[in-house]
Amino acid sequence: MTDVKRQLLDELVASGIERREVRWIIEEFLRDDSSRSVANVRNAVERRVNGAPLQYVLGHWPFRELDLDVDPRALIPRPETEELVGLALEQLAFGNSSTPLMLDLGCGTGAIGLSLLFELRERGIRARLVCVDASSDALDLARTNARKYDLTAVSFVRSNWFDDVDATFRGTFDVIASNPPYVSALEMLTLDRVLEYEPRDALVAPDAMGVGGFADVEHIIRHAPTWLSPSGVLVLEHGEAQRDAVAATCEQSGFSSFNLFDDVSGKPRMLVAQR
Repeated sequence: MTDVKRQLLDELVASGIERREVRWIIEEFLRDDSSRSVANVRNAVERRVNGAPLQYVLGHWPFRELDLDVDPRALIPRPETEELVGLALEQLAFGNSSTPLMLDLGCGTGAIGLSLLFELRERGIRARLVCVDASSDALDLARTNARKYDLTAVSFVRSNWFDDVDATFRGTFDVIASNPPYVSALEMLTLDRVLEYEPRDALVAPDAMGVGGFADVEHIIRHAPTWLSPSGVLVLEHGEAQRDAVAATCEQSGFSSFNLFDDVSGKPRMLVAQR
């Protein structure tokens, strides 16, 4: 470590940021020992001190096998969502299609869908992907991440859930994967204030069926069967207090079977539902 790095590290740790975070910021922004480069480090640390998420400060973050560009246009991908991708891959391994068609619903950075497309490509499987988001800014970010890994078998659609997805896709998706908003407005008041830097529409959903933040999860479950192929599956992340409502909605929506999974922390978090 150079003298400049040592001095910066000791100085900036004293500002209240964890030592490992300061190291990451220095590695990201200190290109040389110039005053401009040092200023870039200081500016980045100041953003972090003021509350900006580390992921936004760095501008990228690892997700499974990808290093995704991240910024306030979309939600920061979480570790439990990596588990969701794993469940989707397991379902595809048992599926009938050698060229699966997938839908990433509310794609944000593209983390779910692009990870599926990338990891299937690594296995020699030629999948196709449709990324849907209501935010054109989020779609632009997902496009950037797709180009970063030369993922071309993907199209991007601006749509509020299924509303503007081409009707010719009805009954064709082998997998619909989604991490929709599932935090209630009331619960949001109790959570870490760092979440205020992320797009609220990607986090908070209206209540439904007497369950906080359940409206978007319910909407997706009820409409997914129309868009799934005869053997298709819905793989969905949901709130930890929503499991009973998820099960009831699946039973009402005509799925032939469904399974509910805990995340690595033991919290009820994921649904896999077979059409």
